[in-house]
Amino acid sequence: MEFEGLPEGCIANILSGTTPIDACRLSLVSKLFRSAADSDAVWESFLPSNYGSIISQFPNYPSKKALYLALSDHPVIVDNGRKSFQLEKKNGKKCFMLSARALTITWGDTEEYWGWTTNAHSRFPEVAELRMVCWLEIRGVLNTLTLSPNTHYAAYIIFKMIDAFGFSNLPVELSVNFLGDHGSTKIVCLDPTGVESLDITSAGLQRPNVRSDGWLEIEMGEFINTTVEYEVEMSVMEVKDGRWKYGLVVEGIELRPKYEN
Repeated sequence: MEFEGLPEGCIANILSGTTPIDACRLSLVSKLFRSAADSDAVWESFLPSNYGSIISQFPNYPSKKALYLALSDHPVIVDNGRKSFQLEKKNGKKCFMLSARALTITWGDTEEYWGWTTNAHSRFPEVAELRMVCWLEIRGVLNTLTLSPNTHYAAYIIFKMIDAFGFSNLPVELSVNFLGDHGSTKIVCLDPTGVESLDITSAGLQRPNVRSDGWLEIEMGEFINTTVEYEVEMSVMEVKDGRWKYGLVVEGIELRPKYEN
């Protein structure tokens, strides 16, 4: 039997087993496929099971497809401003960012060392601004059940350098591991100054990239999220050099699916 001979509901059921990008491609086959591919039944299958708890921020969405696109185009602030949630548009995988307030920052509540301020370019109500420390330690923890199962994830520290001092060619340790395990550590430089002219290979220190939203990011590490529950811990450490440093503005740590180039 040709697909065109199938009822629209049957085609919608088949499309529900594909991916959002596949559904969009198949909608070009015919008017029948387009109608099925745009149906709420198909796009509800691409939404996370708990989407009902977050749609209050999108009260006027005209369809499940429109809701899906809204959740993929705009991060949703959840957990009282401590996290953001977003869908990856092409496959519906979950992306989360832990805000600076959701992180454990050594001396983060000591005004002499860290300050909490607003930033017009941040998605969160507050960001953490480093005033002066010689011991830099930032940690974040997230339960893997929050994320999409059977997915390759990477974590990224999201930050800015504003009139920064003390970070030039300073080795900083980044790590991602499951609590209780000894994960791998990577050595990077958070200072983006001179990235274009610096020979990264000879310097031996990876430098941050500029994001489309104007913030800097650098990969901290990666992991495979299965269906087993773990607590994944991410850390930013510089406790060996001893030099004083300031001007680091931390927005948070983002976890999103990683794909081979």
